[in-house]
Amino acid sequence: MLFSSFIVLSLFGGVGLCKLYEDVADLPKLHYDFVVVGGGTAGNVVANRLTEDANITVLVLEAGLSNTGVAASEVPFLLSELIPDTTYSWNYTTVPMPGLDGRSVPYYRAYFLGGCSAHNGMVYTRGAAGDFNRYANLTGDEGWSWDQILPYFLKSEKWSPPADHHDTDGQYNSTVHGTDGPISVSLNGFAWSTFEDKVIQTTKELPDDFPFNLDMNSGQPLGISWLQSTIGNGERSSSATGYLAPKFIKRSNLDVLLHAQVSRLVNETKADGKPAFKGVEFKYGDSLFVVKASKEIILSAGPVGTPQILMNSGIGAHSALKALGIPTVLDLPSVGQNASDHPSFYAMQWEVNSDDTFASITGNATRYAEGLAQWNASAKHTGPFVDSGVGTHIGYLRLPADSPAFVAHADPSAGPDAPHLEFTFLPGGYGTAGQNLMTIDIAVVSPVSRGSVVINSSDPFAPPLIDPGYLSSDFDVFALLDGISMAQRFVSAPAWDGYIGAMTTNLTGLNDVELAAFIRETTGSSYHLVGTAGMSASDASYGVVDPDLQVKGMSGLSVIDASVVPIVPAAHTAAVTYAFAERGADLVKQRWSLST
Repeated sequence: MLFSSFIVLSLFGGVGLCKLYEDVADLPKLHYDFVVVGGGTAGNVVANRLTEDANITVLVLEAGLSNTGVAASEVPFLLSELIPDTTYSWNYTTVPMPGLDGRSVPYYRAYFLGGCSAHNGMVYTRGAAGDFNRYANLTGDEGWSWDQILPYFLKSEKWSPPADHHDTDGQYNSTVHGTDGPISVSLNGFAWSTFEDKVIQTTKELPDDFPFNLDMNSGQPLGISWLQSTIGNGERSSSATGYLAPKFIKRSNLDVLLHAQVSRLVNETKADGKPAFKGVEFKYGDSLFVVKASKEIILSAGPVGTPQILMNSGIGAHSALKALGIPTVLDLPSVGQNASDHPSFYAMQWEVNSDDTFASITGNATRYAEGLAQWNASAKHTGPFVDSGVGTHIGYLRLPADSPAFVAHADPSAGPDAPHLEFTFLPGGYGTAGQNLMTIDIAVVSPVSRGSVVINSSDPFAPPLIDPGYLSSDFDVFALLDGISMAQRFVSAPAWDGYIGAMTTNLTGLNDVELAAFIRETTGSSYHLVGTAGMSASDASYGVVDPDLQVKGMSGLSVIDASVVPIVPAAHTAAVTYAFAERGADLVKQRWSLST
């Protein structure tokens, strides 16, 4: 299957030929030192860092499409068109969940290079220092503590000026950001001044409840901060555009193959007295192929794909595998379990007495076309399309000390400086076209609920059963009840007088029982799933990977993606995944004595 392209690449592979393949027939070989399964947020980081050593070879297998030329991914404001586009999504749906009154909800996962970093809302948040100190305590590895993971956040980040080059003094803290990494991060580059001024004014009028926080990415996120996003020069920055930029993808020791869906790990053997795999089976078109990894296979298929591949390979709960007729290679019951995610409540919307809202663009075909044309007019993009439309500010808040949530469950947060809730503030909403709205999205960022991702078929290409378990714990419902009260408190500040009107869904007349029922009827996903291949201490009887991210009981197999994060952080997970991948790559390098 190597065909004539093998000769071409053997002769000219070192002179900067494109190493991104869309046809398996063009792949120069089927044997590499490392095979990375998944060209998503984490996988591209790992591939980039490992190939800094010119003496090793890496292949990335990506099931999806190329990200090149996908305007809805490149142009931040087109996010609302990208997310529901089935071309670039796996089109998953969760199982019916009792906590959501038996509802199933869409579960968007990216189906193109860059993974969810090329498909998400671009929000850049790291979480609380306590999140990472808790990971260090759980694993017994101080390398996962805040102080030791922070350099990896900085390593991945390139702080960039906003597209409009406005004065950012007082909007972020430069001392907690990196400047030389592959991923651009910036403040919003288009002003919605009427709304923005009122958010900031509220932090002055109600400072005890809603203090201003100069930068939520300092490890101390409590308070209201200006939104930061993975955007540079008005364009989305993803693992594909950053870690696989032309200067990296041209490396002679790095190959990336698209349209290659991995089914299972094969060529089982023994190494160091442990089971090991030396091959990765993948489907291209209607045919199956096997690529060999001489050193290590690295799963970076994400919190849905990674446990699916592990189970299809015979790594998981023996009883479940036996029921499906899959031979057990390693009985590892934690595979696919311990899933945690942020339930989100989107109904806190108000009509506003202003046309300085997203609706002035989304509800006006002429202005929409003008905004897109302005973005396209120059390589230095300007105008409203340079931002994602997710919001202008973000808040991290703790529940009141007397919250009924703490009767339902002990405080699940990572400590007194870690939040329970996230508020996202946006001058827009989900109403009819042209309706001027404002919204405070509420997410529980320290949820108690847990779920799973499992397979129910021996067909490795059948979709897995995704059960985030939303609101399976009453704590999360009580937290959202408090969040609703806190959001109403926020808009009661004098700053909103004369601006805010009626709620689009009137919640004020509902008692707590009715409101809890409404929460279960309407809550959705944040798509921040983690934990399905969670790490634990080396001597723990649970977990999937050790603190060095090697799969417990296996040799030559590791997992580097969001699935290893044992508890969902109080943050959007992209930045955390970048940091985990950066450290994970270093751990692999240390294991194999690779150069940097």
